[in-house]
Amino acid sequence: MAEDMLAVDPDVYVTTTYGDDWQSIPSDEQSFESYEAGHLVDLILESDEENPLFKAPIRYKEAQILDIGTGQGNWAIDVADFLPQSTVRGVDLFPPPVTWVPPNCILEVDNILEQWTWNVPLDLIHMRGMTGSFEPHEWDRVYKQCYDNLKPGGWIEQLEASPYVLCDDDSLPADSILHTWGPNFTHCCIRAGRPIDTIDVMAGTMRKAGFVDFHEKEYKWPIGPWPRDQKYKEAGTAHYQHWLSGMEGWCMWLLTKYGAPNPWSKDEVTVYVAKLRAEIKNPRYHIYQRARRVWARKPFPEELAREASVKEEEETLDIDPLYIKQEPQE
Repeated sequence: MAEDMLAVDPDVYVTTTYGDDWQSIPSDEQSFESYEAGHLVDLILESDEENPLFKAPIRYKEAQILDIGTGQGNWAIDVADFLPQSTVRGVDLFPPPVTWVPPNCILEVDNILEQWTWNVPLDLIHMRGMTGSFEPHEWDRVYKQCYDNLKPGGWIEQLEASPYVLCDDDSLPADSILHTWGPNFTHCCIRAGRPIDTIDVMAGTMRKAGFVDFHEKEYKWPIGPWPRDQKYKEAGTAHYQHWLSGMEGWCMWLLTKYGAPNPWSKDEVTVYVAKLRAEIKNPRYHIYQRARRVWARKPFPEELAREASVKEEEETLDIDPLYIKQEPQE
């Protein structure tokens, strides 16, 4: 269940805007700065847990873990540090800009839509921030490959966010340009053939691939340090930086290729992002994104056998009620 309405910190109003350097996260490139900030948001919101990195109840010793879409490798590196006796692989289409990883962490460049080459059965497959990465039939293939490469009883876990900017207390004006972000993103991705409703359909697609024992947790990710609660204030600070460093990269390609009614020019996108930045910097806007974490398990062979037996029995008993066998007349 998502958190209730977040209480507002009135002391945030000491400034008229947040400023670009509200949260300083060192990085050489804006895109990787965005990855870093997004990872920090996840960690902060689970900071009261002994393990803030994932929810799946896997064994901690000698686990085999795969992080799909590893980006900068933050999650994979942190999990490798947390579980030094396990092996963690992070895979993406580009090499992450890191110079050192723990000895039990392997970062690889690969395309997961191709045939997987890892021949060690996995205990956990993790994904995060993969919204818009694949077409629907490609998602089916990804989840099927995940299912096939997990050990019986292994887990899949995915965390995704909605692109829509939300507000519970009407502090965001109805005519704010921030209201256009979600629809613009959604419609561009539909035209690109890659819908971004992953947050709402991922559980169903996992279930279609054969996973069972589903669990979900919903989140509110504040944008800016406006919440009163310290944990959400820190998360909002990091998420604010996530937006500032990521916005242009998130939408430049989409809007210049699939913007409506015609593809936008780069200058139009730049102006649009500048207007979005101005709105996000207003501390009077108590805005957030909705996010959801789903984790599910690959069934054990005996579970599959029981399911097949029950299905066979049901099919045997499924007699057409209109058919009544007639005894021969003497």
